[in-house]
Amino acid sequence: MVDSVPVTAYALVNALGDTTEIVLDALEKGRSGLGPCPIELPFAALTGFVRAPLPTLPAAYRGADSRTARLAVAALDPLLPALARAIARVGAHRVALVLGTTTAGLERTESAYHELSVSGKLPGDYDLHRQHSFGGLLEVVRGVAGVTGPALVVSTACSASAKALGTAQRLMAAGLVDAALVGGVDSLCLTTLCGFQSLEILSADPCRPFSEQRRGTNLGEGAAFLLLEREGEARAWVLGVGESSDAYQMSSPHPEGRGALAAMREALARAGRQPEDVHHVNAHSPGTRLNDVSEGLAISTLLGAHVPVASTKGYTGHLLGACGATEAVFAVASLERGFIPASLGSAPLDATLGIDVALERRPFQGRTVLSNSFAFGGSNVSVLFGREP
Repeated sequence: MVDSVPVTAYALVNALGDTTEIVLDALEKGRSGLGPCPIELPFAALTGFVRAPLPTLPAAYRGADSRTARLAVAALDPLLPALARAIARVGAHRVALVLGTTTAGLERTESAYHELSVSGKLPGDYDLHRQHSFGGLLEVVRGVAGVTGPALVVSTACSASAKALGTAQRLMAAGLVDAALVGGVDSLCLTTLCGFQSLEILSADPCRPFSEQRRGTNLGEGAAFLLLEREGEARAWVLGVGESSDAYQMSSPHPEGRGALAAMREALARAGRQPEDVHHVNAHSPGTRLNDVSEGLAISTLLGAHVPVASTKGYTGHLLGACGATEAVFAVASLERGFIPASLGSAPLDATLGIDVALERRPFQGRTVLSNSFAFGGSNVSVLFGREP
């Protein structure tokens, strides 16, 4: 077992809205944020695009400007008062930053090289190391947050910011820090859109997780942060984080769900809980057949057929490196607000999966939520959240 850690604050931005309250209100009311793709593509695609204007970066970080950095700053801003209180209690050097991302500033590099192809030269303000790299993104978030403890980026595709929660929990358990800012951020870009299209798993229609009429996934963008503190008023608790690597195939999960099952089991073991202690699952399912089959089998094997399951990809699209942190916030919101969101697009349900998918919003008085994030290459993470430690 690893000591449970309180989540004292959180905030997020995505296609549902530019404030946490707007996002969670849309989630509760079953409103999707999916819409037309803002990027010109040679194929049809629906995406979760953040339509609201994004803030410019503080003057000290303008040289590290990218859409991803702006998304991060937009999500981080409401957390700054809570961060300031944490820093006042324990010191900036005792607050870690663990950030998950897949693309970092790739969108900025794509736009710079487009200008090169048109004009014959790169933009004068383009800086590969500060605008494209993981380190450049980390520089912005660390500086705006005002923390000086250990800082690192996790990049394991779709499980990145869920793995960041496990890293933060271990840093705190080891006594290296007393608090951790954990987040995930990614922006839409040509590379990921074309990559998913080449795998034939991108849909031009809204994604339909766990549905027998699934056609593929939609990509989205956004950012989410959670503040973990050794001491503080908990909104929920990180009870256990389970990680596995089945390494079955680069872009497909194990057909028997072995990696997913191992991660879920480890999350429960680290929390000192049993399968019957899981009261809701926020599933990874992005609306692809292989993921639905493998994750559905893992859930039914471990938890049976009666634990309510929902996928929230139909609201935001698949947020890649930001989905783990985003869905962690959704899990905490289910505990705080007492509802299981409708799994948009799941009807008619694929009955062969043998799981209880919430086709409509349900009231929820359970004490725990298991949040799954499963990535390319078999990097799997499950995080168990609870009302109590």
